[in-house]
Amino acid sequence: MKTPRLAIIGCGLIGNKRAKARGECALLVCSDSNLSRAEQLASQHPGCTAVRDWRTAVERSDVDLVIVATTNDALAPITQAAVKSGKHVLVEKPAARNAQELVPVMEAAAAAGVVVKVGFNHRFHPGFLKAREIFDSGALGPLLYIRARYGHGGRIGYDREWRADPEIAGGGEMLDQGVHLIDLARWFAGDFTEVAGHVSTFFWKMPVEDNGFALLRTSAGQTALLHASCTEWKNLFCFEIFGRDGKLMIEGLGGSYGVERLHHYRMLPEMGPPETTIWEYPGEDRSWQAEFADLLHSIETRTKPSGTIADAHAALEIVGRLYKQAHSHGDSGR
Repeated sequence: MKTPRLAIIGCGLIGNKRAKARGECALLVCSDSNLSRAEQLASQHPGCTAVRDWRTAVERSDVDLVIVATTNDALAPITQAAVKSGKHVLVEKPAARNAQELVPVMEAAAAAGVVVKVGFNHRFHPGFLKAREIFDSGALGPLLYIRARYGHGGRIGYDREWRADPEIAGGGEMLDQGVHLIDLARWFAGDFTEVAGHVSTFFWKMPVEDNGFALLRTSAGQTALLHASCTEWKNLFCFEIFGRDGKLMIEGLGGSYGVERLHHYRMLPEMGPPETTIWEYPGEDRSWQAEFADLLHSIETRTKPSGTIADAHAALEIVGRLYKQAHSHGDSGR
């Protein structure tokens, strides 16, 4: 397979991260509604062109793969246009503002026969890759339940950023960081058939929620208890997987979330304190590179990537059900 040639749509923080994680793939064109941002990114890559109109980038015949890293309102329409042009796509989570927006994108991708991957990079953190290896080995025994928390404290003016605008973002914290928790919970537990919980706005003066609480159950009764928050004040990530014979806990994501660690607690026959092994993953977050390598493998082998558009649709359906419950109960935020 020839090395794909790239276009990046959206040249903010994530677009720049994707550019750095592209490996040997040539970056041909950058697009952003703020042309200066596209020009700044393009200047770091010889031969790369900057354009304001994303359609110009998507329709180029020499582009094989489009990375979509825009605000939520533009994710689905740009992805749909890219796949209709025969391009493979890596679209940032949540891939759309709601599940309904993703339906025509899924249909277009199936018709075009291209690979569409959603940016669920948390699956590719080393702690999660190791946790999945242990989980798949059967060392935990049957899955009982999952408990997870993900939060940050916002920043001055957070309530005036695009993430606080429901027309652009589609929702608040449950859609922003909560979709990562839902995706990871589905990755280990499978589909959830029961959805309960609520979303609320406790602190930030904005029309979307700053906290989301979800209680999900599979058809077999396995449960996930998830909390996404932007009133955490001290950034936090903690994901726990409980089995009959042990427990896995991934904490920290590097940077302000603290050093990433995986704890494996093995229950002993005599019960009591478990046998414990801890892996620590300091240094640079390499999940972006690992995720991009998975995408390239999927394109080469024509197999499904880890984190498909169907996974995003399922996660967005859960968020939508939580929002519908919140609306029917008169909760604030959504």
